[in-house]
Amino acid sequence: MEFKEVVKNRYSCKKYSEKQVEAEKITAILEAGRLAPTAKNLQEQRIYVLQSADALAKIDQATPCRYGAPTVLVVAFDKNEVFTYPGGKRDSGAEDATIVATHLILAAADEGVDSCWINYFDPDKLAGILGLPENEEILMVLDLGYAADGAGPLPNHESRKPLSETVKYL
Repeated sequence: MEFKEVVKNRYSCKKYSEKQVEAEKITAILEAGRLAPTAKNLQEQRIYVLQSADALAKIDQATPCRYGAPTVLVVAFDKNEVFTYPGGKRDSGAEDATIVATHLILAAADEGVDSCWINYFDPDKLAGILGLPENEEILMVLDLGYAADGAGPLPNHESRKPLSETVKYL
């Protein structure tokens, strides 16, 4: 699919069918995340693929926002492998994981797989439920699947502010 079409048509799916995402598509999506740029190429992202009933039940304990997705990716980063920026006030963990997550979302759309970025959860609670190491911080949860009948973008999906309201040339 043309990149312009991917970014124009992709929306946050909030109702999934039971159809499982094919393994080769999941691999392609994960590969796109692997190729995402990170500060100093540290690649501190950690991605967990949840598909079993037990694993998905753990997600459901942490958020009501799985929307029936048959696959969920949990995107985290290793806090011990981040780049600390000059001044010491920020590091690359959250932004690198965000770049990775964005690649995952766009790759999913390119593969014909619907997705939804989920941030309505307590990251520490979910990390505990999943038994993640203490050095890892969860950034987001990504629902993956195929839209159920009747699913679609929100009515305001195509409503965008003009560039003049969001961009300034200095």
